Amino acid sequence: MQRWRGLEEIPGDWGRSVVTIGSFDGVHRGHQLIIGRAVERARELGLPSVVVTFDPHPREVIRPGSHPPLLAPHPRRAELIAELGVDAVLVLPFTTEFSQESPEDFVRQVLVDALRARLVIEGPNFRFGHRAAGNVALLGELGRADDFEVEVIDLQVCGTAGDGQPFSSSLTRRLVETGDMAGANEVLGRPHRVEGVVVRGAQRGRELGYPTANVETVPHSAIPADGVYAGWLTADGERMPAAISVGTNPTFDGTSRTVEAYAIDRVGLDLYGMHVAVDFLAYLRGMEKFDSIDALLDRMADDVKRARELTDGR
Repeated sequence: MQRWRGLEEIPGDWGRSVVTIGSFDGVHRGHQLIIGRAVERARELGLPSVVVTFDPHPREVIRPGSHPPLLAPHPRRAELIAELGVDAVLVLPFTTEFSQESPEDFVRQVLVDALRARLVIEGPNFRFGHRAAGNVALLGELGRADDFEVEVIDLQVCGTAGDGQPFSSSLTRRLVETGDMAGANEVLGRPHRVEGVVVRGAQRGRELGYPTANVETVPHSAIPADGVYAGWLTADGERMPAAISVGTNPTFDGTSRTVEAYAIDRVGLDLYGMHVAVDFLAYLRGMEKFDSIDALLDRMADDVKRARELTDGR
């Protein structure tokens, strides 16, 4: 899959294509529907498929300080999109100047001149251009004038998550924020992932017999609620069952919120400085302050046992 940052990286001889545009944070099951449809139609037409997304999130430019928690940083988002069979991803730097482009200018610059769109696939609520003035009806009008078609598909996927609410990035963020990993993972179609670099912490886990990878997460990451989780730690391509702690370590009067993962039954791991991924499968319990180290160790042993059982064979 080709990856471009900015219109200037698109090859000069780029031909016609099938395009879909959106933030696609998390690449959840609703996103998978629309991207999958773009790939399907592109193959039918014998054309490449292109996903267009933005960095940073538009809200951060329009209302600084309002950046939503990220369900997937851009490199991870590109990996997930590539798995759906997309031919190219275009990341458009979202600037104040870019945000002020009219819907007509956006379509001309991106869809017509740069990507030479033959077909654009979008959901019914797609908005674009300055103050989100453009909608799918206007996109259809512009397409008729500029020789591209528009196909609008229904993205309303629902399940048990959020009491049956339609799947969306905002719903997923709320579920992650409350520690509802079963719901979040239903929307995503996979375990929620947090990434970052392993840094040195207080090393209490090592002293207690449970050495953990202390993960300095990517900025704006959607971190689950404080508590203990079952999941996996992936480092250097190896996926290891893990018991994961999120919180401030109240037993030791900690103040800094951390994400720490203990790779179950692994000895002698040296992960300092490595970029790792932590996948959250299931919520085990809330964060607690224990009266003694022995009580903490008993609970940690139980956490590891449950995490091992939940991840076994998965």
